[in-house]
Amino acid sequence: MSVNKPRIIKDFTKLSPDIQEQIKLVYSEGFSQHLIRFTNKDGLLVSALPFETDEAYYLVKMTIQEAKEIIEDDEDYDDDGILKEETKDEYAGKYAEVDYLAEKTDDDDDDSGFDQPDDDEDEDDDDD
Repeated sequence: MSVNKPRIIKDFTKLSPDIQEQIKLVYSEGFSQHLIRFTNKDGLLVSALPFETDEAYYLVKMTIQEAKEIIEDDEDYDDDGILKEETKDEYAGKYAEVDYLAEKTDDDDDDSGFDQPDDDEDEDDDDD
């Protein structure tokens, strides 16, 4: 994340339709497995979906349950929670010229474009 970019913390529904579509394109297999946790300005632990553009670093506030519900209720996703191919193709064409998306939408294991924390990050690794 660039130091000079503004950090925007918003609910998914309050994002512009273009940003929502770009997020769907990057997270084509759902949101819940890509959530991160951070402490907000009030000292509360919050979960959010990270998304970075050329202009800003977004933290899209949602719980795991909300992430699953967004996908379940969204007609762009199939019954398995995967972005429908026709929708994926439409968005890929629409945002083909957006450079920051090109590197995040390659078909690899982690389609988020972000480093993911290890599940056992909190474990003590003292083997001395």
